[in-house]
Amino acid sequence: MSRPIVVAGTDTEIGKSVFSAGLADFLGANYWKPIQAGLDGETDSQLVARLGGLSGDRIVPERYRLETPASPYHAAAIDGVQIDTVSLDVPDTGGRPLVIEGTGGLMVPLSRSTLYIDIFARWQLPIVLCARTELGTINHSLLSIEALRNRTIEILGIAFIGERNSESESAICEIGRVRWLGRLPRLSPLTANSLRAAFSTSFRRDDFNL
Repeated sequence: MSRPIVVAGTDTEIGKSVFSAGLADFLGANYWKPIQAGLDGETDSQLVARLGGLSGDRIVPERYRLETPASPYHAAAIDGVQIDTVSLDVPDTGGRPLVIEGTGGLMVPLSRSTLYIDIFARWQLPIVLCARTELGTINHSLLSIEALRNRTIEILGIAFIGERNSESESAICEIGRVRWLGRLPRLSPLTANSLRAAFSTSFRRDDFNL
C-alpha cells in the first residue's frame, strides 16, 4: 500500500467507521477523518482508535471539529464555521499507509459549491466503497459507482457490511463492474478482537496493495 485509501459510503450510518477501524488495523495504517460533525460522546476518530487498537500517534487530527451532529455544511453553518475546501489536502504521514474516512454518502455538501466527491476527485486516490447488504443497496450502490466513474475516480472495490445477501452483492459487482472485496458482518459483541478476527477471515491484504 503506497497511496492513501479513501473509505466512502453509499449512505450514512452504514458502518464506515467500524470498517475503517478494521482496515487501518489490518493494514497497519494511520487514520484520518477530515471533518467530524458532532462532538458529544465518542467521535469517529476515538471509535477507530478503540476498535482498531490504534495508538494516538496513528490518528491524524481532524481538520474541522464541528459541534453539531449534521452534514458538514449544515453543521458548519450552525456552528458559524466556513469550511475551506481548498485546504483539505491529504496529510503527510511520513510514508506510513493512511486510511481516510469520508462523511455520509458521496454527495454530502461541504459548501454551496463543493460536495465531498469533488474533494475525492481532486485527491485522485483509490476509493473503497462501503455498501449495506439490506434492501435498497443495489440502487444506492450503482448510483454511487456511476458518480465516481463520472469523475474518473478509481474504485478499488466494494466492501459490503451486514448479513450475507449473495444476490444483491453479485448483482452490484456484475452490473457495476467492480471488484468484490469482501463482507464485514455485523458483530456482537463488537470489540477490537472480534473486528480483527472478522477482517482476517473476510478480506485479503493483497486486495488493498496499491
